[in-house]
Amino acid sequence: MAVHALTGFSLVSLLSFGYLSWDWMKPSIVENEPAPDYDKSSTLTTTGKQPHIIFILTDDQGFHDVGYHGSDIQTPTLDKLASEGVKLENYYIQPICTPSRSQLITGRYQIHTGLQHSIIRPRQPNCLPFDQVTLPQKLQEAGYATHMVGKWHLGFYKKECLPTRRGFDTYFGSLTGSVDYYTYDSCDGPGMCGYDLHEGENVAWGQGGKYSTHLYTQRVRKILATHDPQQPIFIYLSFQAVHTPLQSPKEYIYKYRGMGNVARRKYAAMVSCVDEAVRNVTYALRKYGYYQNSVIIFSTDNGGQPFSGGSNWPLRGRKGTYWEGGIRGLGFVHSPLLKRRRRVSKALIHITDWYPTLVGLAGGNISATEGLDGYDQWPTISESKESPRLEILHNIDPLYNHAKSGSWQEGYRIWNTAVQASIRVGDWKLLTGDPGYSDWIPPQTLTNFPGNWWNLERPMDIQKSVWLFNITGDPYERYDLSEQRRDVVKELLARLAYYNRTAIPVRYPAEDPRANPEINGGVWGPWAGEEEEDHWDEVYLRKSKSKKKKCKICKLRSFFRKLNTRIMSNRI
Repeated sequence: MAVHALTGFSLVSLLSFGYLSWDWMKPSIVENEPAPDYDKSSTLTTTGKQPHIIFILTDDQGFHDVGYHGSDIQTPTLDKLASEGVKLENYYIQPICTPSRSQLITGRYQIHTGLQHSIIRPRQPNCLPFDQVTLPQKLQEAGYATHMVGKWHLGFYKKECLPTRRGFDTYFGSLTGSVDYYTYDSCDGPGMCGYDLHEGENVAWGQGGKYSTHLYTQRVRKILATHDPQQPIFIYLSFQAVHTPLQSPKEYIYKYRGMGNVARRKYAAMVSCVDEAVRNVTYALRKYGYYQNSVIIFSTDNGGQPFSGGSNWPLRGRKGTYWEGGIRGLGFVHSPLLKRRRRVSKALIHITDWYPTLVGLAGGNISATEGLDGYDQWPTISESKESPRLEILHNIDPLYNHAKSGSWQEGYRIWNTAVQASIRVGDWKLLTGDPGYSDWIPPQTLTNFPGNWWNLERPMDIQKSVWLFNITGDPYERYDLSEQRRDVVKELLARLAYYNRTAIPVRYPAEDPRANPEINGGVWGPWAGEEEEDHWDEVYLRKSKSKKKKCKICKLRSFFRKLNTRIMSNRI
């Protein structure tokens, strides 16, 4: 059904008719027959074997930063794998690191794990809630060997938080959110630095000088070479690339030497290195006998950061925001087991969906797992069936800075629009509070940032606290319809209120001085005792530093904060 024919329908009408039209500008290509009811515990492939699952997650890779989205960055491997598989072009993630990872691992929205505010910082006594049964744990129950390589960023203050205690047989990588690609040093403020590379629950010394993207790829290839392909395997390869610091071996930078933006040049080199890494992993799958019975999933964790070389063009916003540039993700599935390949899927899919999808694909049982927010999307991805998902709660963050213009009155006494929140239902997307930096940033931005590429004076946006967009017809969020379609606004505000009633308190404790690497052998790692009680009521507020940072990126951020009061300062 065409989009224009439905503009007069109410939201309730859309839901009652099971309407789905997840296209950018054209009618949906998704088949209109209803998704069948099937046993989620027996969604095995036609081969009768449990498939090998390789989940590859990149960090801060922008929507525009892949060849098949018209990028100036060369990604031949990703382009080929995506073209031969299923491109997910209506796929949503979270705007920052920890939330995306938590939703992938638990299949639950942030409001249902207490991680709805910001990220888990290195000195916070916080981690993925212990009562959550994780994706790798469910796969272990189904007989899988489970391995994680790369960035964790789901907390480590107790040993119980570590990946090896949350379902992974082996772990090799970094626990914090950002490390040096060669030295593996991680800093959480001036003088608060430590080494962060771990093998299982021990420190992995002696790896300095090895570039992390190469190091992680080598580890995955070693796992594949030593494992028996007859036993199903799950590998979660979580690259730290292409997160800052912008570091890359020189040989990858050379072909981008013509780029005027130095940050973009380094960033492009890092993406090319990841592309080569994915090629090497795919080669290993073929070499060691896994490929024909494997499912490869590629996903980003959040939108790109233009100040650090990333690009989400032509989407609005960036990393750390609830505009499409922060939450619409790159994603594809490549597998010989797909029944319908070489196509683009416009079905609505969310990162929480991987949990039930992969457990079902593995032949596991999720019927006893209550409270999941994800849906099994394998029939949608493999057979082009209609997506079972009708809506996405992007988030409700009660701790984020409240919008000055928001109020209960503005929200028709249904919702306090000062609160940062966002939801997608059908074609409609609603944002309240302060969604974050809201401009469109063209690719290949020069280092002097010409002012005519931004409309920095947004008096209407500054005074607003509610936005409504028809994302199917207006994927770039150019036309706010909140005044014209107040009926839809009210219905989506009611959905926010409904979800908010199911939320658990935010877990965002004060930082603990015992986490300082100086008193822990120079290493970031667990510091609290296993029997210690947690105190989640001590809310941590990051203090502004009196010293001015001298890095170029920091100066740019300061520049834009002065010009546009809506630029976020502490979210990224």
